[in-house]
Amino acid sequence: MDWSHFVQEYGFLSLVSLAVFAFLAGFVDAVIGGGGLIQLPALLINFPSTPLPILLGTTKVASLAGTSMAAAQYSRRIQFNYKLLLLVALFAGSAAFAGAKVVSHINVQALKPVILIILIVIAIYTYFKKDLGAVRTQKVAPNKQYVYGALLGTVIGFYDGFFGPGTGSFLVLGFVLVLGFEFLEASGYAKLINCITNLAALFVFIGSGSYLLGIAILMSICNVLGNFLGARMALKKGNGFVRVFFLIVVLMMIARYAYDIYSSPL
Repeated sequence: MDWSHFVQEYGFLSLVSLAVFAFLAGFVDAVIGGGGLIQLPALLINFPSTPLPILLGTTKVASLAGTSMAAAQYSRRIQFNYKLLLLVALFAGSAAFAGAKVVSHINVQALKPVILIILIVIAIYTYFKKDLGAVRTQKVAPNKQYVYGALLGTVIGFYDGFFGPGTGSFLVLGFVLVLGFEFLEASGYAKLINCITNLAALFVFIGSGSYLLGIAILMSICNVLGNFLGARMALKKGNGFVRVFFLIVVLMMIARYAYDIYSSPL
């Protein structure tokens, strides 16, 4: 790649801003998910006339690279139920592939008010339930875990395929609320499953040429660095740190969706 031509084509300041936001997105993603809330808007601002599928494909490349780094670090510290992990990943990956296939046929704007209400409820519930995700609960029988996990993977995987921002956070919350995991453990599962959903969606985007290669490479490098540092911080600080980060990311998501809804023309 001719990097001098690359800088001239996109502009030095634009590339620097994308690199910084990709790093921040990686850090946030490694801790609790939701890096797409930072990364996708950065692409939308810098490339307002570029079709959405191309930007989604570009951000998926960077997200997959970074999330893979975080997943590798979590896997060294967390003991996974691989049967549950593979089941959820299978359903999530298949749903993400389907979501990416129909992305051009869904009016995402119409879904945002519903997502906003869900996020507000999540923020209030998480804030007042101080012990949420502090310890692993055993309220769900093993056989029910597989059923709930499959449903969880299908719903969130489909969302990730056709839109995506906040997928990691939704996965973490699903594992905490539905399956009774602690926050740190849930983050580890979410990273591995998010890798599968990103990969499944990328089959569609790359197959249709919907990505910007140079931008994807730049953002991937920065996202990997952010994920590396974020995962180390989360594993060192534990559940309390991850819970606080989760609340921050959910509030960011609320602000993002509220802005999108109220700034859009009627």
